[in-house]
Amino acid sequence: MANPAWTHRTAVVFIPPAEVWPPIQAIRRVHDRQVQRWMPHVTLLYPFAPRFELPKLLPALEAACAALSPFEATLASFRVFQHRADRSTLWLAPEPREAFARIQAALQAAAPDYAHTSRFASGFTPHLSVGQSGSPEQVAELLSRLSESWTPLVFRVAEICIIAREGNHPFEVVRTLRLGATPPQAHTESVP
Repeated sequence: MANPAWTHRTAVVFIPPAEVWPPIQAIRRVHDRQVQRWMPHVTLLYPFAPRFELPKLLPALEAACAALSPFEATLASFRVFQHRADRSTLWLAPEPREAFARIQAALQAAAPDYAHTSRFASGFTPHLSVGQSGSPEQVAELLSRLSESWTPLVFRVAEICIIAREGNHPFEVVRTLRLGATPPQAHTESVP
């Protein structure tokens, strides 16, 4: 069987509620070169299916979300992915980690062809990227400075979003999937 098509123009993500965005975006405006392309988010499945494939995947994704309960989450600490000696990604660690891992595993089970986010040696790591930096010394200084002034954000995780973008436009939400909701019996609407 041929490999399924995938694209970097769609993703399944958790987007924190808008009321907690201001301190996240304040950091991202200074340190994240992707601030205009992506809203604050925790990536769950990416790359994902092309838009024309989304209607076929929706029933399984909705059922996966329906089987999960909403929960309270916190963004309290910063971490770093060190990619090379001169390149790193700074991120906020969503807690409880296990709850985000359960969501990602359920979504991946519903759409197993899109398991890119769990193919790392350490498996899936829930994270909300806030910027990029250079050397380990620069990262350590930035981490220290941000951690000193950071006030933890607490919010409810009650929905997951499918996002997509066209051309050079930013990502937009094209479908919201509620955690713990009864999935619809039939789809009459299409995903734009």
